[in-house]
Amino acid sequence: MATQYSNQSTGQQHHHAPKGGAGSNVFSIIAMVLGVIGLVFLPIVFALGGLIMAIIAKVVRHERLATVAIVVSAVGLVGGMVLGALLATG
Repeated sequence: MATQYSNQSTGQQHHHAPKGGAGSNVFSIIAMVLGVIGLVFLPIVFALGGLIMAIIAKVVRHERLATVAIVVSAVGLVGGMVLGALLATG
């Protein structure tokens, strides 16, 4: 008599989150580029978008460069707003 639960493979594949590899830092790289662009042009749009992408890369995708992308985007956001304020008053 066969039991209901066995150790035999059912042929089903389990899908896991992608592991951090050399090609899986796409979100982090895009976030860094947006952070640098946000330093010069429209920091509320570009750097904030980069910061959101970097957080997604860190929390959801577990990318290795996500922490660097968070720092670059945050510096781009704050630096871009300070630079804009200095140029507007000058």
